[in-house]
Amino acid sequence: MKNENIKSILKIEKLTKKFKVSNGFLKPKSSITPVNKISFDVKEGEALGLVGESGCGKTTTGRMIVKLLQPSAGRIFFENVDITHMKEKEFKRYRKNIQIVFQDPFSSLNPRMTVYQILRRPLRIFELTENATEDQELVLKTLQEVGLKKEHLNRYPHEFSGGQRQRIAIARAIITQPKFVVLDEPTSALDVSVQAQIMNLLISLKEELKLTYLFISHDLSIVKFISDRIAVMYLGKIVELASKDEIFSNRLHPYTKLLFDSIPIPDPKIKAEFMIDLGELPSLTNVKAGCPFINRCKYKKLECEETTPALVDIGNGHYVACYLYHDVKEQD
Repeated sequence: MKNENIKSILKIEKLTKKFKVSNGFLKPKSSITPVNKISFDVKEGEALGLVGESGCGKTTTGRMIVKLLQPSAGRIFFENVDITHMKEKEFKRYRKNIQIVFQDPFSSLNPRMTVYQILRRPLRIFELTENATEDQELVLKTLQEVGLKKEHLNRYPHEFSGGQRQRIAIARAIITQPKFVVLDEPTSALDVSVQAQIMNLLISLKEELKLTYLFISHDLSIVKFISDRIAVMYLGKIVELASKDEIFSNRLHPYTKLLFDSIPIPDPKIKAEFMIDLGELPSLTNVKAGCPFINRCKYKKLECEETTPALVDIGNGHYVACYLYHDVKEQD
């Protein structure tokens, strides 16, 4: 997908989230910052992949975008409207256009509701239909779009397989006819064969319904399959962002290189070699000033310890936050 002259449907500016954490009985609480002043945009009609190790802040970012979490700082723009601090009543007209599919369909679906009740509920909340007949028609149409049948309407979530439950969760997300969908590791809880089916479904829905995706995952092969651009996240920061082809052929940031070195090779004769000591990930409770990757990087320089590099376009829409490629410091 070419991004030139395509408007951004979502824009994030210095988005930050802090949490208070307990240090034990009678000890003062400290804070962690799983998302730390990140900025990016998502073009209309594209799929932006957001990748990184567990704990890097991917899911927190997605939940802030759909306003399940309130940001500590920064701004979120949807179709050029600042929705960051909107009250729920005011945000309601935007919520039907911003939906999310969670990682585990079993915990995200109400076990006491039938499929019909689950899919009908958004229609009632957003007043998208006028009567029960329209409800039934739209629910059945949406169910068929995700590959399920009329006979499934009166069943409960526990009566389905994991893949079928995720299809129901996807149906719930698209029944409001949204413009933007956050996909929070939607295939990681599924068997490999089922993952391919769900990925094919998501791609076909994107084309048919003209959807825009933020696809959150740690699986680079899946991200490559669905994404137009890829953003790489580490300890709350976006360290590299570029087109899918650029990331896979010309990755620059040392952390991005590490991620790709970690992809398993299906050949027992080939021994994986890593550019760093993998060791244990740094704790979010003890993040120092400077580049977040400094403790694991063999290319670190003096300025890496003192200031955080900014995410800068070094050409062809390829953004990287590393002093190996530019000397621009992040601004407060």
